[in-house]
Amino acid sequence: MVARAEAVSVILPVLNERDNLEPLHARLTAALKPLGRDYEIVFVDDGSTDGSWDVMKRLVASDRAVRLVRLRRNFGQTAALAAGLAHSRHPVIVTLDADLQNDPADIPRLLAVLDAGDDVVCGWRRARHDPWLTRRLPSALANRLIRWLTGVRMHDMGCTLRAYRRDILADVHLYGDMHRYLPVLVGWVGGRIGEIEVSHHPRAAGASKYGLLRIFRVAVDLLSIKFLGDYATRPNAIFGGFGLASLGLGALAFLVVAYRVLVLRRLEPTPMVFLMILFVLTGVLSLFIGFLADIVIRGFYETQRKPAFYVRETDGMQGVE
Repeated sequence: MVARAEAVSVILPVLNERDNLEPLHARLTAALKPLGRDYEIVFVDDGSTDGSWDVMKRLVASDRAVRLVRLRRNFGQTAALAAGLAHSRHPVIVTLDADLQNDPADIPRLLAVLDAGDDVVCGWRRARHDPWLTRRLPSALANRLIRWLTGVRMHDMGCTLRAYRRDILADVHLYGDMHRYLPVLVGWVGGRIGEIEVSHHPRAAGASKYGLLRIFRVAVDLLSIKFLGDYATRPNAIFGGFGLASLGLGALAFLVVAYRVLVLRRLEPTPMVFLMILFVLTGVLSLFIGFLADIVIRGFYETQRKPAFYVRETDGMQGVE
């Protein structure tokens, strides 16, 4: 007897995509129904103000597979995805944007690769239909930097179209703007990562939510990811190293001052005295910060996980455990 394919939860963060939702739902249904899998489509309204919620209410009334989550305000894409995960129920998770630039027709190919043994399969928008200066160039630079710092060899870290196994996501905590780094986080907990080329379409309606300012947020998040990945459980490795280096520079400055006074007999003021004091104080403080961080990490590591979102209401959730 052939085992039934695993059921799928499709999660879509929505922010002011009123004109895209009905055609998106039609394309999702056309892609998912022929698969012979149980599925649900979870729309997460991340504080829309253009009437998107009214459109979603019509969809949930006409399709039993649709489920809705409405957040109290705009918390961001990461929080919206976390809310969708918390309110979905199936063992396979598919995420994509609600702007119709991701193509639901690619979902069956993602699932086929996932079924072959990977824990996450990511889309690669090789032929992107976005502005070069504000979207494609920053994305190319960011992807190159991410590959270099994290060691995860992916071409397109910014593509939301991905398929995951729920059990691997149970070991990953979503917060801040970390959704784009989910493959990195999955890789760090031992997950197997796949990547396939997917279609990408020009935006037909609505406005892009991204701009050049996102570059700075991506850079800060990348530094956080690097720190969490390498030093989250041993923060003194970085604070202690910096502290010892500062103490070493302080000792060097002390030797220079001692040489001037004891050998050269020069007693006039020198900047080396100031540098000596600065390096010694910085080194001592860094070591103490590292020790305190180690104590905090060992005592409270991952014991409190506050949600990154707050739900106003849900719909279509009957039967969800």
